[in-house]
Amino acid sequence: MRMAAVVLLLFASLFAVQAGAMYLAIQGPVNGTLNNNGSIYLGKVGPGESFYVLASASTYNANNSYVNIGWDKFEAVGLPNGWSAQSSPLYENPMKLKITAAPYAQDGVYKLVLRAVNVGNYSKLGNITINAYVNITPDVFNLNVSPSVINTGVNKPSNLYIRINNTGISDDPFVINAYGLPAWNVSDEVITLHSTSTVFVYPVFVKEPGSYTFNLTVGSATSPLITKSYAITLNAQSSLANDYYALGQGVIISPVIIEPAYSVMVLISYLAGLFSGK
Repeated sequence: MRMAAVVLLLFASLFAVQAGAMYLAIQGPVNGTLNNNGSIYLGKVGPGESFYVLASASTYNANNSYVNIGWDKFEAVGLPNGWSAQSSPLYENPMKLKITAAPYAQDGVYKLVLRAVNVGNYSKLGNITINAYVNITPDVFNLNVSPSVINTGVNKPSNLYIRINNTGISDDPFVINAYGLPAWNVSDEVITLHSTSTVFVYPVFVKEPGSYTFNLTVGSATSPLITKSYAITLNAQSSLANDYYALGQGVIISPVIIEPAYSVMVLISYLAGLFSGK
């Protein structure tokens, strides 16, 4: 019990020292309060992806006085080769620093040197520099697709339900595609914010009966290295009503002798469409 009390007292004292000194409060993609030369791990990001580091412009000065807009700009001063950054606009609060990883950055942990600046040192803060670390990996999202087998009719759209769990720190879009279906080339660009999971509906259909196996693919809109696929089977069956309905949409090109029979077929197709709501 005494040891626990001592630990709590030390923790409270440390917090008091940090709160009363010049610091930089990181607000995204993770939270942390850092003194000069402090370090923080931000999370995972894919090669070529962009992410934002958010930080509060407020801090304390050397006189232990609170300064609402003490940091005027947030910038990157040390990045790995091939990386780029866009500094926060002046006097923004919270400050938003955009960083883009190199398109083909190898897997591993990378160090980023970031700096908050008091322009002109008007608030007597100078600058504060921190070290941020990110893990480069293409494994920045989890994918689940259902159902894996679709039984449907010809020309009848069927919905796939796609859950994207973004485990990285980038908010870059994802692109949904289906590869392997005849005459089907539809892309859907969606956004799942970092550390969130979202379900999207993606319809597919075919014009001819048959059994089709295709890949439902989700990939990053900014990097071809970040992609996952699900194998889906679609069984499309024709029906008499569907065949007659399709026939009724065509142009009559037939000998006169079979036109009466054709007229009956068109009538059936009309009735089939009427009762099926087409």
